[in-house]
Parts: sequence; structure tokens; C-alpha cells
Amino acid sequence: MTAALLKSPLKGKRFVVTAALTAVIGAMGVFHQPAQAQQKFVSIGTGGVTGVYYAAGGAICRLVNKDRAEHGVRCSVESTGGSVFNVNTIKAGELDLGVVQSDVGFNSYNGEGQFKDSGAYKDLRSVFSLHPEPFTTVVRKESNVKTFDDLKGKRFNVGNPGSGTRASLEQLIAAKGWTLKDFALASELRPDEHGAATCDGKIDGFFYGVGHPSANIQDPTTTCGAQLVSITGEAVDKLVEQYPYYAKATIPGGLYPNNPNDTETYGVLATMVTSAKVPDDTVYKIVKAVFENFEDFKKLHPAFAHLKKEEMVKNGLSAPLHPGAEKYFKEQGLL
Repeated sequence: MTAALLKSPLKGKRFVVTAALTAVIGAMGVFHQPAQAQQKFVSIGTGGVTGVYYAAGGAICRLVNKDRAEHGVRCSVESTGGSVFNVNTIKAGELDLGVVQSDVGFNSYNGEGQFKDSGAYKDLRSVFSLHPEPFTTVVRKESNVKTFDDLKGKRFNVGNPGSGTRASLEQLIAAKGWTLKDFALASELRPDEHGAATCDGKIDGFFYGVGHPSANIQDPTTTCGAQLVSITGEAVDKLVEQYPYYAKATIPGGLYPNNPNDTETYGVLATMVTSAKVPDDTVYKIVKAVFENFEDFKKLHPAFAHLKKEEMVKNGLSAPLHPGAEKYFKEQGLL
């Protein structure tokens, strides 16, 4: 993979989230069929059960398992701590694939950021990219927080250790010259806990990188009128300019209850990654299952509605393509 590919995917682009909130994916588990001989079992690491990563993994497994009698690959989805956990667990050989933020994939492959001590993971391979993930700050209606800077001295959920959200939040506050001590409380709740904690008044708000629309954001905005807060300013401008995996983003007004105005922010792309050690044939079959049922895949979650095949094979890919994915994309004329 050339340096140009690593540096070019997101620079100067803006994500605009336009999907309408519809029913979230239904059955995400495997289809129960008689066991086939010589089946290959693969596991996909995702994130919290209320996040889009879990829905994405479930959607992919659903399509893979639909024809598993023919190709012999059986897919299971696992709820995990998120991006950093997924990369480390793939590296350890305990997961076959995982959904990770494009910035986490970049840092892992290059041995930067949160992977500086563990070193570059050069066996990391890209499979395809998924949906944009704007960083989203949500606060209690009574918190009197109008801008991100107003969160100084507040009780704020910074994300669970091992998540891409936490890594990105730490990078943002460092760019602002802050530390976690600048919050009255830097809580480490999981994504499935932070909405209720906000509405219950245990925290003033939370930071979350997620595809939209998301049930995770829908719940507190509906339940207690929680407000989305823009993340803009000089620190954000510098981050977007400096790092190839970031781009500015807009969450449109009206997407969530009680939030009529656009929310300006920035974000990353969700990407599917694997290890160079996973067989080419296995990755080929997984990619084929998704791309040959592409219209069905796009209907499995609102965040997928505007995906385009030609963008998924290049945008936000922070590690070289896995040979199995590359083979399929070349056969289809996508590369």
C-alpha cells in the first residue's frame, strides 16, 4: 500500500450524515442450520451492543451465514471494548476480524499514539471501510453547556479504556492543552451506560464516536431532552489538518428529538480489519458475501444507507488491503 493511499483518503472531505432514523437491524446472530463438514469459524469483534459496530458485525455475519452451506464459513459477532481492544485481540490471534476507527488502525499499523509502547503491528490488514463516525458530545439539558469548552470542570464520560472513543477524546483534549484532571469527574462508563447516566444526573454528558443515526444517541435525546454540542475551533482545525484519518462532519438538525439545529464536529471512518495470518480464501468469501448482497447490507442499519462500494475499497484504509479482499475487488473492477 502506498504512502499516498494512507495520506489521501479523508483529507479535505466532509462527512454529512443524512440517513433517516429507521428500524435498527433485527436478528444479528447466526442462522441455525445443520453443521457442515470442515466449516471455518470466524469471529468479528465490534463494540457495545447499542453501538453501530455491533450492528455492523451482525449485519456482515448475517450475510455470511446465509450461504454458509455453500462456502463453509460460519461467522459470529462479539461485543467488545471497541477499536483498541479489537486490534490487540486480532494481534493476539483471538479474533479474526474487527471493526476499528480509521485513526486507531493507522496508529496500530504505524506504532503511534496508544500503540507507541507496543510497537507497529505490520500484520494488520484492511478489509473495507464502513460508515463515517462523527465525534458526538451529548449533554444534560440542565448542564448549561453550550460549547465543548464549557465542559471544563464538569462531570464528563471520557469513554472506556481500550475504546477508540477514549483514544480520540484524549487526543482532542491534549490539543486543547487539557488533561483528564480538567474535568470534575472523568468517568469511564461503557457506551451502553452513558446515556442513562446523563439522564439520571450522574454525569453532565459524554463523548462518543459513532455512526448516525444511533439508538445510543436517540435514547437520551428522547428520554431527557439531552443536547448535542458542536466540537469546533482551533484545536479541531489543527487535528484535521495534521492527521489523514480525520475529516470535519455535520450531524443534521432534526435527526434526533429536541435537537433542531445542525451540529458541527469532526470524525473518522469505521473500518473492517483483520490479520495477514487469516487465510486469503476466508477473507475473500466474507467480502464477497457483503458486496454481492450489497443492497441488503445497506438496509440492515440506517448508518449504511449511503455507502458506496468504490469508496469502501479506499477511503480511510490505514493498513494495506488483505490479499483476499484485494483479489475480490480487482475481480469486480473496484481496484
